[in-house]
Amino acid sequence: MENLHYLLMKANSMFARKVMYEANKIGLTSGQPKVLYFLSKFKEADQKTIANYLEIEPATVGSILLGMEKSGLIERKQREGNRRSLYVSLTEKGVEVSNNMEKIFEDAENIATDRLSEKDKEKLKKLLIEMCNSLKGV
Repeated sequence: MENLHYLLMKANSMFARKVMYEANKIGLTSGQPKVLYFLSKFKEADQKTIANYLEIEPATVGSILLGMEKSGLIERKQREGNRRSLYVSLTEKGVEVSNNMEKIFEDAENIATDRLSEKDKEKLKKLLIEMCNSLKGV
């Protein structure tokens, strides 16, 4: 049997490949699906908050947001009383694309877990949460 690290990397690569293949069909580039997911869940946030949640560098998020803004998926606004940070939210087009992306994520997840029982899916989810918690701050 393969090492756990190899299986985690392989599963991640295969899942990401499937998701990005479908995401590319609707005009998205790497990184954009994650940001769409975040904004659909939390509605509005600054760049630093998005970066922290997605575990990617703020500069990388900035590049992703620039492309999304050019595509009309997001808008950036200043909040009253806070001129230093721009807050990002989805446009109508962004909400529509996000809904399409949610279906893509759901389909990929269903394919990936097709051979697992509901009990095993819940167990896997809990184990992945524990792994993420263990890796925080590393």
